[in-house]
Amino acid sequence: MFRFEEPTYLYLLLLIPLGLAFYFYSDYKRKKAIKDFGDEELMEFLMPDASIGRIRIKMILMLVVIALFAVLLARPQYGAKLETVKREGIEAIIAIDISNSMLAKDIQPSRLDKAKRMVAQLVDRMENDKIGIIVFAGDAYTQLPITSDYISAKMFLETISPSLISKQGTSIGAAINLAINSFTPQEGVGKTIIIITDGENHEGGAEAAAKKASDNGIQVNVLGIGSPEGAPIPSENGDNQYRKDREGNIVITKLNEQMCQDIARLGNGMYAHVDNSNVAQRALEKEIDKLAKADIESKIYTAFNEQFQAVAWLILILLVLEMVILERKNPLFKNIHLFSVKR
Repeated sequence: MFRFEEPTYLYLLLLIPLGLAFYFYSDYKRKKAIKDFGDEELMEFLMPDASIGRIRIKMILMLVVIALFAVLLARPQYGAKLETVKREGIEAIIAIDISNSMLAKDIQPSRLDKAKRMVAQLVDRMENDKIGIIVFAGDAYTQLPITSDYISAKMFLETISPSLISKQGTSIGAAINLAINSFTPQEGVGKTIIIITDGENHEGGAEAAAKKASDNGIQVNVLGIGSPEGAPIPSENGDNQYRKDREGNIVITKLNEQMCQDIARLGNGMYAHVDNSNVAQRALEKEIDKLAKADIESKIYTAFNEQFQAVAWLILILLVLEMVILERKNPLFKNIHLFSVKR
């Protein structure tokens, strides 16, 4: 694939038709002056070393140089390149609860939207770290494998909704176990699992998974989102109604704060309650800053390689060629006309 990084400079190509127009006008004026001065054939006889063809060649070379210079400034790029770079950072896997209870609006604009905004702010703060995203409800799935591509991370973050997983529940244990296996095998780098959940419908196994992560040198931090008093879950129909149980009662979802605290304790991490302020965000950032940073190898995909070198060499060759071509005929080739012109 081929492209120009700075295509605006291609407007310099408009100088080509202007240059041609100037040349033809000058040629017209020259011929007219010769005709007014005397007979053309006589004038050619009186100026045997004059070479119209060489002048035209030099003009063409300069126009080609101008065109190539415009292309050079436009930075032609082609091909692909994969580079391995080392950066000092940490690895973080963020597990986001996307069960229906995360649609509750006791945290504005909703528990899930608040969680997504927190993750987006965390990604904006990262520089040399790696990040991965896992979503979970009754099951856990990898939404984004661990990467240094923050643009992709925020793109995938925008697509997160409860519709990604049909099985309802809050399988935190499955999310932690999946996260443990999602890190790179590199040693010496700080690794953390960040769980954002309201803890509703806890299915068991989370404490054991958190202990397993801690034993493997992976810190488990938990952000409990929601209020202990609870809030109704909006209906999926968007009709300002709320979900009801089989008896017709409105379902109230409450934050299971004790369970979140137990997971964080066994995971050797911190627990923070997420409300409508940024207190939990700042607490999480401070905790992450404590993690050991190490050189992380990242694969950086460069979609296009610069190709200006070839253009620069071609310009140099043409300029040298233009300089060595004289406007007067070479005595060895007096009878040769490079551009046969009827005079």
